[in-house]
Parts: sequence; structure tokens; C-alpha cells
Amino acid sequence: MVLHQGKTDRPDRAGGTNPLYAGANPALAAGLVMPHDKLRDDPLPPDAALQLVRDELMLDGNARLNLATFVTTWMEPQARELMAECVDKNMIDKDEYPQTAELERRCVNILADLWHAPDPTDIMGCSTTGSSEACMLAGMALKRRWSKLGRTGKPNLVMGVNVQVCWEKFCEYWEVEPRLVPMDGDRYHLTADEAVARCDENTIGVVAILGSTFDGSYEPVAEITAALDALQERTGWNIPVHVDGASGAMIAPFLDPDLEWDFRLPRVASINTSGHKYGLVYPGVGWVVWRDQAALPSELVFNVNYLGGDMPTFALNFSRPGAEVAAQYYTFVRLGREGFRAVQQASRDVAMHLSSRIAALGPFELLTRGDQLPVFAVTTRADAGFDVFDVSRRLRERGWLVPAYTFPEHRTDLAVLRIVVRNGFTHDLADLLLADLARALPELEKEGGRPKDPAKATAFHH
Repeated sequence: MVLHQGKTDRPDRAGGTNPLYAGANPALAAGLVMPHDKLRDDPLPPDAALQLVRDELMLDGNARLNLATFVTTWMEPQARELMAECVDKNMIDKDEYPQTAELERRCVNILADLWHAPDPTDIMGCSTTGSSEACMLAGMALKRRWSKLGRTGKPNLVMGVNVQVCWEKFCEYWEVEPRLVPMDGDRYHLTADEAVARCDENTIGVVAILGSTFDGSYEPVAEITAALDALQERTGWNIPVHVDGASGAMIAPFLDPDLEWDFRLPRVASINTSGHKYGLVYPGVGWVVWRDQAALPSELVFNVNYLGGDMPTFALNFSRPGAEVAAQYYTFVRLGREGFRAVQQASRDVAMHLSSRIAALGPFELLTRGDQLPVFAVTTRADAGFDVFDVSRRLRERGWLVPAYTFPEHRTDLAVLRIVVRNGFTHDLADLLLADLARALPELEKEGGRPKDPAKATAFHH
């Protein structure tokens, strides 16, 4: 989570709010000051407190128009109702809520089946608060397996510089050397030859991303595992692969069934996904599955009493609500394979329609088309007269939240807009975005000759 420092922005803030919020005592509103740094002495009526907080939240952006986030922003009313019924259930309390634990077990088995686990009875898996925790758990398992080999050097983890920041956190927190493969030219993610070139006997694993957050592209998992197979034949180093499928692991099984990226590849030891991304559930729930029990060292697993027996657990967090797990199971029940295929195909269709139409406007150049993840990156042509930051700011005036950011080291010269298409972002909404973008172009071109203020350029990495 974001860290905040304690400070008082306006110690002399004036009191007062809408007198009608105060119910039977409108005079109460005259001196009311919203608490910023310490609690008020007196309580407020619930309706008044609700309205006051709602007023401030009006300043947030509209989540449905947020094309920056991968996180689900719409669920059916029935799912919301189910989540409200389960929000008070503590996931860790297996004794008191055994059926919630059973739904979690079913979800793990469903994912293992989707990802072609070779022996469904031998898999290990669990829910998490999101992919970040899932990646931490997978990384811990990789490091512990490496430590049992008796190597004496510093452990390292090989991955592309385009990984989500949770992997850099893992390396810092667990004292692992991150070997980040930089971008170069038109190569925006990890490739097999670049990965193998950075491996040695102290490499605990290679992270392959099924869906880069920078441009929505899949990394070539099968090619990476094949190169590691060849490396093992030459050196004896048996280096496992973890697939960070935060988004793609819930896309590829339905839209790219012939793509081999999962447990069909024997070197893939573990896979994670975000239930709250293309798993179609509100935040926060993630999942991680290991191909077999040998991939998850037993000493990392703790046991809690569960209906008179032992329930194995592996987590960084302890107490958390069961609502998201129930919602994930609801979504599996509700959609089935064909339903998921239809939902994910609709998102991909909208993404490809939108990317092609933006490319046709003239000043833009596509990096990706949205034909893998329903996500694409686009930049402005050198002769456009304006940049992606100008476009992002102009679209925000109409309520669209479209991130503009520069790529990492070695390609910091490249700045792009990234558009994430999620369930609920329809062709009609895409056409409204296109209309606003087309309407803004003449003014952007007119303003193109004005000096740019670098301080106003905003970056985004998510």
C-alpha cells in the first residue's frame, strides 16, 4: 500500500457544511470540521457521516472510465449482493467458515485444471489478497528450493525490466539479486536468449509474464523453457520458471487454448493470477498454484485446525474477508468455460477495434494491437506536434483516465498511452472515446507549437 506521512495541510481550516446534512439540528453543521488528523469528540448521525464522506469521494475519477487499471470495475448485482453477505467472514477462520474454505479449494482445483496441471491430486494452491502476494509466495518457494541445493553464492532471479514492481519488492525484501533484462529497440519484454544469458548456478528461477503491463504482450514462455532445457543439458542447472499470469492466465485458457505457456511445460513450477483482474472479481483476490507438492517446500506451509483435522496454509496476510473468494466461485459457477470465453473475447474485440481506429486517426503509432491481452500501447508520431502527455491531459477533461508514461531504462525515449479494455467497456463506450479523441486533435495540433513544461508530464507504472 502507499505510505503516508502525518501532516496537517490546513491547521486553521474553517468549519461548516450543508445544514441539511445535520438532520433535526441544522445548527450542528455550522461548526462541523471533518477529522483530518484526530477524531472528533462527538459522534455524528450515520446518514450525516455517509453524506459527508460521499461528498469528498466525488473528487475521485469514474472507475468505469478508468482505462489505466486492470482491476475489475463492474460486477453483476447478484455478485455484489453475495459479497455483501460474506464481507464479515474471516477467510483464515476455517473452523467457523468451513464452506468458504471449501469454495476456495474448488477455485484452486478449477484453476489447476484450466492450467493443465499434470496430476490434479498433487497440486498445491491458495488464494491471496492479489497477484502481488501470490508472487511473493511463489518467489519464496523458488528461493527455498534453491537454498536446499547447498549453493553458497547470492541467489538471483531473472526477469524482464517490464515486471510488476512486486517482483522488485520481493528481491529487496528477501535479499535476492534481481537480474533485470532491459528493453532494447523494439524488444519490450523478456526473450529466451536474454533470459538464459543471465542465468547461473545461483539463479532461483526465471519469471515469465503472460501479459506485460507496459503493452499487453505475452512473453514467449515455451521458448524460455526450451532454452532453459538446453541450458540444463549443458550445465546441469535445473532452473524453474514461474509464470506471472496476473492477467493473461485468465485470458489465454479461453482465447488462446493452443498456446503452450502453463503446466503443459514441465519446467513451469508455479503460476499466479489476479482474480480481481480478468478473473472478473472486485479487488482484492489473487491465486497461486504449484504444479505439485515438490514445488512448494513443506517447511513453508503451516497447519491450522480445520474441522478437527489439519488445514495447510501459506500466506503473508492472515485475516481477510471471504467475500472475494465467494465472488470468484460465483463467477466460475455463473460463466463456465463458454461464458468466460465470450466475456474475454468481447474485451479483445473492443481492444482491437479501438486500437485500429486510433491508428487510423493519423498522429498515432501502435506498439501493440490488443490481440493478446485486451490491452494496447500507442505513441504519437514524431511529426504529430504534441505528445502522449498532452493527449492524456486532454482526455481527462472529458473524464477518461488514460495513463501516459515513459518506458524503463534503455527506452526512456519512448512515451506511450496504454489503454486497458475490461469487461463492461463496450463498443459504444469505445466509440465515445474515439469521438472525444478526434474532437481534441485539432486543438492539440494548434497547441503543438507552444513550449512544453516537463514538470507537467506525468508518468504511470502499474
